[in-house]
Amino acid sequence: QVQLVESGGGLVQTGASLRLSCAASGRTLSTYAMAWFRQASGKEREFVAAINWSGMFTQYADSVKGRFTISRDNAKNTVYLQMNSLKPEDTAIYYCAGRWGGGICTTTGDMDFWGEGTQVTVSS
Repeated sequence: QVQLVESGGGLVQTGASLRLSCAASGRTLSTYAMAWFRQASGKEREFVAAINWSGMFTQYADSVKGRFTISRDNAKNTVYLQMNSLKPEDTAIYYCAGRWGGGICTTTGDMDFWGEGTQVTVSS
């Protein structure tokens, strides 16, 4: 059983940066593909960024491409999401999720485990 705990969220102004962290316990993350999703109030959960088990391959939603960077440190059992040039439309709860097998996954229904989420609010 893998437990994920997200941190790093907060209230920032437009244009600011935040770095989210997702720390895992229970098992090593090195054999899991990881991803970040977000859910804004009243909307469905959506894909943000994904990374394969080694960190060599990444994928991003068009809405964050060029602004967000996903990375991982398997030695620290942690996944990160660096968010730059934040916009009000980035406001959401951000969730970390993992999937056994290592290959990139961008679909909420295919993830095997989830964290509880961290709130990101961007004011205009």
